[in-house]
Amino acid sequence: MSHSAFPGAPRYEDPDLTQRQRLVFGALIGLHGQSAQPVSSEAIGRFDGISWSGASIRHTLAELEGLGLLARGHVSSGRVPSAEGYAFFVRRELTPVPLPPEIVREVDERLRRVRDDVEQLLTEASRLLSRLTHQLGLAVETALGQARLQTLELAPLGPHRTLMVLGIGDGGVHTLVLDLECPLAHDDLDQVAAVLNERLHGLTLAEVRQCLMSDDELAGRSAVRVVARAAMASWEAPAPGTLFSSGTGSFATQPEFADGARLAPVLRVLEDGPPLDRLMVDSAEGQAAVRVSLDEVQGLAGLSLVSFPLPGRVRRAVGVLGPLRMDYARCVAAVDVVGARVAEYL
Repeated sequence: MSHSAFPGAPRYEDPDLTQRQRLVFGALIGLHGQSAQPVSSEAIGRFDGISWSGASIRHTLAELEGLGLLARGHVSSGRVPSAEGYAFFVRRELTPVPLPPEIVREVDERLRRVRDDVEQLLTEASRLLSRLTHQLGLAVETALGQARLQTLELAPLGPHRTLMVLGIGDGGVHTLVLDLECPLAHDDLDQVAAVLNERLHGLTLAEVRQCLMSDDELAGRSAVRVVARAAMASWEAPAPGTLFSSGTGSFATQPEFADGARLAPVLRVLEDGPPLDRLMVDSAEGQAAVRVSLDEVQGLAGLSLVSFPLPGRVRRAVGVLGPLRMDYARCVAAVDVVGARVAEYL
């Protein structure tokens, strides 16, 4: 299961590290990020700012491992940060590094040139993120089917017609004109709407459509069945969302993908879209969020996602995907800048 983390948002259960533990942990994070290899106590002893003996460093590493922040393959190997260790680092130790002003200006100029075309804007955002982070740059525009139902209303348009109004997040609506096979009174429509709201609230529109099509409990009520059949007759299957990605070539050269078999599942997820598109948009809008170790997604185990859900009725997001050892400070800063600029132009 991935670990959600927001920079500067510690959890109650996070351990309070001593100064020595913080410095050793930070050194190990940095060294592993550079090499992608387990880190020895000797390597940490040579790290700038570390002046303790080898025995003291080994004792500190054992403490950090006991806290669940580090892991190692066997007794004689060096240690690597665990997924929980990286999540802790993002929450408690990460300080995003601001992008240089000239880079921010370049980002703004390149996005401004394509601001009138949403597809080009998202494509350019993914390219910029890949170049700035050396990870896989992503942008997504999710299908309407991924929006969640907040309210459902039925308004009569005549004896055999009614308007179905589906209220979704951020004040958006999706409407359907239903041709009923038999007339329903206003009170009947109110009762059907109450039943559907109770059963369908919080589901995605794709799930709502599936329930109307096949839910036996709904089909057992005559008035509900009439409305459900009419909805299915006029409700086309939702169009798929669009996932834009850039930087596959440089991403593939990272040590984690030296074995080509490790890269193929990642490429399949990018080609399919779900559930990566949902993970990108499912956090607070207008700020960067980190998901460490996407182990629940087949093909993405051992990878992390930094995403920036964009405000608006259409669910969109930009972000980067990379190995656990990615430079989170750089990635969060880049995603914040690009995400904020894209939000201004949408």
